[in-house]
Amino acid sequence: MKRTIRGIGTGVAVGAMLVTAACAPPAKEADKPADGGVSAASATSAEAFGGLDKLAAAAKKEGTLNVIALPPDWANYGEIIKAFEAKYSIKVASATPDGSSQDEINAVKSLGSTTRAPDVMDMGGAVTVANTTLYAPYKVATWADIPDAQKEATGLWVNDYGGYMSVGYDSAKLPEITALADLNKPAFKNKVALNGDPTQANAALNGVEMASLASGGSLDDISKGVEFFKALKKSGNFSKIQATSATVKSGTTPVVFDWDYLQVGHKTDVPTWKVFVPSNAVLGGYYNQAINKTAPHPAAARLWEEFLYSDEGQNLWLKGGARPVRMDAMTKATTIDAAAAAALPAVAGEPVFQTQDQVAAASKYLAANWANAIK
Repeated sequence: MKRTIRGIGTGVAVGAMLVTAACAPPAKEADKPADGGVSAASATSAEAFGGLDKLAAAAKKEGTLNVIALPPDWANYGEIIKAFEAKYSIKVASATPDGSSQDEINAVKSLGSTTRAPDVMDMGGAVTVANTTLYAPYKVATWADIPDAQKEATGLWVNDYGGYMSVGYDSAKLPEITALADLNKPAFKNKVALNGDPTQANAALNGVEMASLASGGSLDDISKGVEFFKALKKSGNFSKIQATSATVKSGTTPVVFDWDYLQVGHKTDVPTWKVFVPSNAVLGGYYNQAINKTAPHPAAARLWEEFLYSDEGQNLWLKGGARPVRMDAMTKATTIDAAAAAALPAVAGEPVFQTQDQVAAASKYLAANWANAIK
């Protein structure tokens, strides 16, 4: 897994300008419901199109769904794609699996209404809210289960899955980690890594933010996190090598700051890999789904969203170690995969979530101070 995946460029986080998308192309005949009514490209719900069965039939006629920046080992997307293809007999064309959130937006803009354009996107928060004019509003059938704070009111974007920032480590080679301060000990010499450059990658930025919270900082001030890594660099414990699945497998980066659901995958190569979430810095984060308003396969795009937010789709993310946005509602309804939920890393403490303004401020501070701190 390439660790700059899903990254957010500093310029985007600080204040990207909204762009105006081209008008949606005329709907294809296959995208129109048999009984007349709205086209798939205009449908704001399956009900508005005539029901899920009609939407599925239209999507099958389109035959393809274009996705982008979805590595198969990221939150179980490999299995999710296969399950969707098998259920609906629709081919999923996956482009640039190692791309970032900004790469997704760039593809939407550059490919316009061509058949190669992404139908749907899965993006980090800052990139998502900076480009809302590119999206089509859509509310899935399970819309009511999604908390209001985790979706745009008209359905332009919706949180899909998330998790908590954590520290993963090879417990066979290193002592147990019970606090981030432990990473200052001699046993961690040249062993602590981030999963990217925090001035460019969302997960790495959140790793520094978690260190800040654990060091007495706040969501409004990431400076203590920068100081934490500056001290690690000075002691020789911080490695500038950006962690990947390969570096974890080889033992080059035996300690990694990353989202807890991405840490799960390392256990395949390193069975003794453990995950620690500090109780004084339970930093959560969600990614977002959005539909390209000029999607070349508008029915398939909407059917994909229905699948992702169904119990089946949500449990597949959960199986991959990610916490689906409908988790609370599904737990109450007893439709949650109990075994997968029980396998999640233990989290104690009060979760906190950054606002987009806080992400922007953190990005700006890192752009000005990170390079000098770890030189």
